Amino acid sequence: MDATDGAGTATAAARWPGRAAGLALACHPGPVVAVTALACALAVGAGLSPAWLALVGVAVLTGQLSVGWSNDAYDAGRDARAGRRGKPVADGAVSVRAVWGAAAVALALCVPLSLACGLLAGTVHLAAVAAAWLYNLRLKATVLSWVPYAAGFAALPSLVTLSLPDAPWPRWWTVTAGALLGCAAHLGDTLPDIEADRAAGIRGLPHRLGARGTRLLLPVPLLAATGVLVLGPPGPVDAGSLSVLVLAGAAALLGPVLGRWWHKAALAGAVAVAAADLALLLARGTALS
Repeated sequence: MDATDGAGTATAAARWPGRAAGLALACHPGPVVAVTALACALAVGAGLSPAWLALVGVAVLTGQLSVGWSNDAYDAGRDARAGRRGKPVADGAVSVRAVWGAAAVALALCVPLSLACGLLAGTVHLAAVAAAWLYNLRLKATVLSWVPYAAGFAALPSLVTLSLPDAPWPRWWTVTAGALLGCAAHLGDTLPDIEADRAAGIRGLPHRLGARGTRLLLPVPLLAATGVLVLGPPGPVDAGSLSVLVLAGAAALLGPVLGRWWHKAALAGAVAVAAADLALLLARGTALS
């Protein structure tokens, strides 16, 4: 091997850390970690064994990785034309081909891992992953952009409960609250990038509402989820749950009001309500029927 070959090998090796970092960032690590952690928390609450908890967690992780990578790979050309910074594929940190390849591998792993959780559980999860891919490829730029988020979050309690030995379905309020939290996640996730997305030609529901409209709407599904979790279960409402509902309502209403002086107030209020909703959801386990 001559000196030129050695230099080329060294250069290629030096590029690997940057490419690996670009690939890691292209998967949308924040949502990937958050959704996987939520699924694992629900699995703990449902009493899944450590082995089954790990299986559910890895199934959700591979599905989320496939969704995140396919999102950045599909949007790479649009992001580059719009001059968006901070996108690893559009910035050239990693190639479109590599990200598509990673998405395909993650999806190929997700299928058997999901089905290993049980036929019904796997089918529900794979349907949610398919909806998320449909979001990336089509629905992201339409008024129905919220639907895959609602479907995906609603599917998490079903994946967990259907993975149990007797495969019970979750109670209705758990699924409903999940769907509402998914709608809120879509609004909150899109809010910081609305103007950049508009410049790239994306016209989902939050982009049509605009930043102000999205901030005002964001607390609504979160407060609705709180109401479902507090009032949905049979029997009297305990004082603790009622207090959570009152505090969530106050945070939801104060956010937009204080937004006249602090532009992040609505988002801060929504985060507080989301935390209360997740606490209620986890406190009730996965609400098995």
